[in-house]
Amino acid sequence: MIGKYIKNIEAGKALLLSSLVDYHENQVVSRTLAQNASLSLTVFSFDAKEQISSHSSDGDAMVTVLEGEATVGIGEELHLIHPGETIVMPAQIPHSVSAETKMKMLLTVVFPASYDADKNGKEAMK
Repeated sequence: MIGKYIKNIEAGKALLLSSLVDYHENQVVSRTLAQNASLSLTVFSFDAKEQISSHSSDGDAMVTVLEGEATVGIGEELHLIHPGETIVMPAQIPHSVSAETKMKMLLTVVFPASYDADKNGKEAMK
């Protein structure tokens, strides 16, 4: 069964989100599940010590760690996030994600209603 709005995942079947991305040495790997003018859903895997450097987004970004541990920087603060924990990185505030160990996460970005759809992908992953 194929979903209408959510892609790259089988609809109507229970699964672990962490199974959607494999680890690759010295890499960050991603699989986009949904992306439009309002929302971006992406599952990531990080090899240990890999990172997404500091940047900002026009939308609020929420990280949910599925496996491993991550340090999430928001402004000047650092937060150690464990499996099952979630943290919100507010729009327009510089933020970063660094894998302390091999790590998998779900990134949800919610954009304002007036957001320009043409910029969506660039801003969600900038």
